[in-house]
Amino acid sequence: MYSAQQFVEVDAIDGVCLIQEFALPIYMTPRRYYSIRTGRNPMATKIDLPTFLKLFITLYCRFEDEGYFQESLGYECVDAGFVPGSLGHDMEGALLLELQKGELWPIRVKVDFYSEDDAFDIIEFLYDNCSRPTERTWHGFSGCGWHCTAFNKPDGQSEFREKVNRILEIYKGGYELSQDGEILELADSGLEPLLEAPVPSGDIDNINARVEAAKLKFRRHKASLDDRRGAIRDLAEVLEYLRPKLKKVLTTQDESDLFNIANNFAIRHHNEKQKAKYDKPIWYSWLFYYYLATIHASLRLIARGKG
Repeated sequence: MYSAQQFVEVDAIDGVCLIQEFALPIYMTPRRYYSIRTGRNPMATKIDLPTFLKLFITLYCRFEDEGYFQESLGYECVDAGFVPGSLGHDMEGALLLELQKGELWPIRVKVDFYSEDDAFDIIEFLYDNCSRPTERTWHGFSGCGWHCTAFNKPDGQSEFREKVNRILEIYKGGYELSQDGEILELADSGLEPLLEAPVPSGDIDNINARVEAAKLKFRRHKASLDDRRGAIRDLAEVLEYLRPKLKKVLTTQDESDLFNIANNFAIRHHNEKQKAKYDKPIWYSWLFYYYLATIHASLRLIARGKG
């Protein structure tokens, strides 16, 4: 995780080294090796749950051994026993309180029995409680390990997120851990820039916040069809809010077509004339990105009209 020059030893007494102010790791773009580059490696784009758990526990152990969870979760010392972090002595109870689940701790022992939901819950929990050590001592007796005393939480979270997203993106259809610490489904291939692009509006309450909330609702892990339908309806309502201004930059027919789609596919209303017998997972995805792109285009048309 670090190069040899990234730590500065400032004291050494009886085999205990005091380490301070070690630098941020240098991130490098992961190299794509031969079978991945050529598309011949089936695990390069989709792995199953047992494989995901193996990769996750390897990642977790690296961060735990380096002391990234000690501020919140504490650590074991061969001399002092368990040294608690900010969550206290009872880690199983802390997880039960936070996740409302038992039998998840200790992670190294229980990980093989995790369901997908368990694994994703733990990843979000670890993100909330990950801090990069900035001061630590090496306790060499019986290979005890690092004891950390000062931390930088934003740096730790950033590093954990960057590493865990490398395995989340190749699990099943692909996921990512957001900066807010939520596991979300990846965008459909080629549409990632549309999700990442900032909404070109200064109206935070009526447009920006509603669009961001709709994106989260649509992409959350195991979002139901009702959740996704609700996200599409929320985007359609943003367009409805823009409708008076759109009338000035669109023809009457174009303006009407925008809302007929949502109305005819039983998104905004419900009546016997609407289309209901269609493949909802596929069409909901199309409708979501269609309305998201339309909002971006509409805001730019309105801005141009003002100019």
